[in-house]
Amino acid sequence: MKNRPKNNPFASENRNSRREFCKKSALASGAALFPFSVASEKYLVSQFTIPYKSKNMISKSSKSIIGPYGPWLADHRKDPGELSFRHATYSNVKSWKNEVLPKVQSYIGRPDIDATPAVRVTATYQYDGLDVEELEWSWPYGHPTKAILLKPQGAHKPLPAVLGLHDHGGNKYFGCRKIIKNGDQHPMMTSHQERYYEGRAWANELAKRGYVVLVHDVFTFASRRVRYHEMGPIPWGDVSTKGRSDDNPESQKNIDLYNDWASAHEHVMAKSLFCGGTTWPGMFLLEDQVALGILAERPEVDEARIGCAGLSGGGLRTNYLGGLDHRIKCAVSVGFMSTWDDFMLHKSYTHTWMTYIPLLPKLMEFPEILALRAPLPTMSMSTNDDQLYTLPEMKKAVTILEDVFTKADASDKLSCRFYPGPHKFDAVMQQDAFDWFDRWL
Repeated sequence: MKNRPKNNPFASENRNSRREFCKKSALASGAALFPFSVASEKYLVSQFTIPYKSKNMISKSSKSIIGPYGPWLADHRKDPGELSFRHATYSNVKSWKNEVLPKVQSYIGRPDIDATPAVRVTATYQYDGLDVEELEWSWPYGHPTKAILLKPQGAHKPLPAVLGLHDHGGNKYFGCRKIIKNGDQHPMMTSHQERYYEGRAWANELAKRGYVVLVHDVFTFASRRVRYHEMGPIPWGDVSTKGRSDDNPESQKNIDLYNDWASAHEHVMAKSLFCGGTTWPGMFLLEDQVALGILAERPEVDEARIGCAGLSGGGLRTNYLGGLDHRIKCAVSVGFMSTWDDFMLHKSYTHTWMTYIPLLPKLMEFPEILALRAPLPTMSMSTNDDQLYTLPEMKKAVTILEDVFTKADASDKLSCRFYPGPHKFDAVMQQDAFDWFDRWL
């Protein structure tokens, strides 16, 4: 076993559409994105008598998803924020990161858990030219994590590795199975991969290219999901009595019933996490960092050559993990790059509660979370017709990324690309992402 680095932590798709999922979830983010403390009457006067002048060129008559409050709220944040590397205060990227990273981590509120989980191998076999291991590890809370490790058949020498981060897709019943294939595939996962990945299990394709790839179920998905019968009473959404017609938990009807309930439960989980002093990104960061540590300790993995990638919810997780854990030497964020203004004024209803960090938007723009990894190699991939964002704000986010990497004298370490079509990570995009990993890992 390798020596653990000192900084190693552990210190939709439903049956209708992603749009329908978002409508059901009612994932409004207003409370999370409108935080300020009232310290005195003087503060109140200064905050509520500001002159109206929009830094975003949004007129008083412009419509937002929160009505006439949108333009004012957009002005409430300064750009660049005080933790932004674009701010005149900062000139040296290393000293900036040393100062800013602890502050960002404090806002994210990642739970402080020190133990290292014992990893159990529950099955080994070969599939499609790959060696496959089914893994499991336990936590002080919730059910054990299940994961799949894929590697070239017979691989022994240290290889580059990638932590594959599965998407959200409005489907919490499934996790790692969304981006892998290891035998008989559930019909819902076949359609999921056809819709978002051009029918490809991209984790398998990357492993065939010579990488060790680990994909794990993350907090509230699949093996880590909330079981209805284990909860205290909530006076709505009793999935135990909503028409289950058979005893097969993996029938599409029963999975749809669960996903409908889980989408409606998402705001409850988010509020409880806030009350517990953490956030959903904090929970993701904890569990993804633990999986990263498990991958780094594998004897066939070169721990100096590890990357991460994911689409949509996996892109969100890439932004946080890649930005805050520099053991990730190359990061590819797919289908999750825009601005806080885009979420606040236009698109928060299309996004999960898993996106938001209270207070942080006042200090830095959303793409600057991923930019915390500068000058390490970074790729952002977006699509022109992605229904989850507005194109102008996606392009603004890319400009912010480019400004940070240019100021860090690392323009060659950043690649931001746009592709035709809707929300996806298709074969062409996968090829470009894999080429980027080849270049840097």
